[in-house]
Amino acid sequence: MSTVGLGVREIRIHQAGEFRVLYVANFPEAIYVLSAFEKRTRKTPQRELELAADRFRSVSEERRRQRR
Repeated sequence: MSTVGLGVREIRIHQAGEFRVLYVANFPEAIYVLSAFEKRTRKTPQRELELAADRFRSVSEERRRQRR
């Protein structure tokens, strides 16, 4: 999902409802789950995209600080 961040991917789960998990697995030390939510409409809620983008920025900034 390039709208959230570079390398962010989505898992779609179709079990008694629609669920989504947004994650990034570009880093060797971990897979970071940015957001997980139940999808109730056809369009992904903007607040979920913003939350995932904020968390992606936080992970990226923290990794930059640790490398210094």
